[in-house]
Amino acid sequence: MVAAALPVVLITGFDAFDGDTLNPSWLAAQALHGRRIAGHKLVAAQLPTVFRDSLDVLRALLRAHRPALVLCLGQAGGRAALSLERVAININDARIADNAQAQPVDTPVVPGAPAAYFTRLPVKAMLQALQRAGIAAEVSQTAGTFVCNHVFYGLMHELATRRGLKAVRGGFVHVPWLPGQGTPAMALDDMVRGIAVALRCALTTQADIARGAGALH
Repeated sequence: MVAAALPVVLITGFDAFDGDTLNPSWLAAQALHGRRIAGHKLVAAQLPTVFRDSLDVLRALLRAHRPALVLCLGQAGGRAALSLERVAININDARIADNAQAQPVDTPVVPGAPAAYFTRLPVKAMLQALQRAGIAAEVSQTAGTFVCNHVFYGLMHELATRRGLKAVRGGFVHVPWLPGQGTPAMALDDMVRGIAVALRCALTTQADIARGAGALH
């Protein structure tokens, strides 16, 4: 008898941008590729740091893998912790050009779509799990307006509107710089361990922790 394939968790990271030669979001995703967490197989894929193209690649990945859960990662230089993003907004407003030299200003990610989507991941419970594991973490109320938010919003719109994907949960986590890129920074091993902790929590927790329960403010 052939064993049933494990359900897939799709985890994405971006290629390097803005003059960097590496992107810790992709290095962390790549390090998790092939691991098994809570009965799920992790599949990593790289997205281009390019408006529109990043969503084209993401949509193809969703069709190919039919994941049970999706976690997109991005780099946020200047942040000191893993940032569990709560809300994606329907706007592109690029402070710098993307890797294709596009720099949209005040354009929608998806014309005519809702102003925002909230993640369906249990970010408060994930935060608590990370704190217990000794990983610096925070719940963030903004994913910015660059390609990270573009992908986060596009992901949530796909999950909300595409047939066969409405039961899939998804979200976004920003990671700090690596040591050597700038400060504050986080070691890659800590990023990878933290993302694994967060994923395990997301896969085993349906309802989030109510506000006021635990040290989650």
